[in-house]
Formats: sequence, structure tokens, C-alpha cells
Amino acid sequence: MKMKRGDIVEALDDDISGEIIKISGSTIIIEDSDGFEYQFQSKELVLKQSKSQIDRALYDSDIESIKREKETKKRKQTQKVTPKERHAPKFEVDLHIHHLTDSTKGMTNFDMLNLQLDTARGQLEFAIRKRIPKMVFIHGVGEGVLRQELETLLSRYNNVKFYDADYKTYGLGATEVRIFQNIAP
Repeated sequence: MKMKRGDIVEALDDDISGEIIKISGSTIIIEDSDGFEYQFQSKELVLKQSKSQIDRALYDSDIESIKREKETKKRKQTQKVTPKERHAPKFEVDLHIHHLTDSTKGMTNFDMLNLQLDTARGQLEFAIRKRIPKMVFIHGVGEGVLRQELETLLSRYNNVKFYDADYKTYGLGATEVRIFQNIAP
């Protein structure tokens, strides 16, 4: 801001204010209300605003835009995921026969078992191709025939380890499979 003779100014570092009586270059001489003269550099002074100027600045400004400017951005709440949930497999394959076919009419138990095993093999191959590290086969409890055949199928793969899935989530009728990507199949 440009200062001129007659302006009322305040010192930045001192509790001194007064009227500018002389300006020579960047040196400014002011006189306070008691009649004392002080010498300052122009960068050490600021113009003193009158009450009417301050009121005008307040009432002419857009209060809503100032509020928006001062408002802090709220962070989005992220849903906490426990380590157990973070490492839980997301790829689930339900091998119950009613999920694989519309009707079992005319199918023998052997045909149903083959359909379930073919589905399991296809999904496992898909997971290996897509580099999915974990998956769960839901086979149900039953007599355990599908579970035994599934374990036989999984044991043929070098890059696959399998074990019972989480009891709280799946109960007794599920097998979790971990696929290691760097081992030859």
C-alpha cells in the first residue's frame, strides 16, 4: 500500500501509532498523539484503519465465502477392517448342486459329483490364471464324499495348500485354498 503525508500509521514491532509528517525515500517520520517524532522504514509501518473502514470491509464482504474458505475439509470415514477380515478370501465358490444347475432331474449322484468337481476345477484354474491368492470352496457337511474328492483334486496341484475354512464364517462345510503363484503347477 502506498503511504502519504497525513495518513495514520502503526508500527509493526512497537506500540506506536501516529500521523506521517515527512517521507523521504523509504524513511518515514511520524508524530504520535503526544507530539513525539519517530523515524521508521516504510516496511515497518502499516496503515491504521478507521472504524468506518473496518465496518465497511466487514459488511461489504461475502460472509458465506469466508466461512467456506475457513471450513476444514472433513475426512471420509473409512470402514475399519480387522486384520482377520483383510486377509479373508473374497473369492467364494458354492458347490451345492442347486447353485450349479436348475434341475437335478435325470442326474445320478455320479453326474452331480462330476458337475461339482468340474466346477471346482474350472474355478481353481481361473483363480490361478487371475492370480487370486485365496479362495473358499463351500461344499457343505453331508456325508463328506464331495469334500474327499475336492481334497483329492486339490492335492494334485503343487502350488495349492488347502485347509478348513474359518468356522465362524462358514461352519464345517467349507475348504479354504491358498494359491502360491511362484511355484510351477
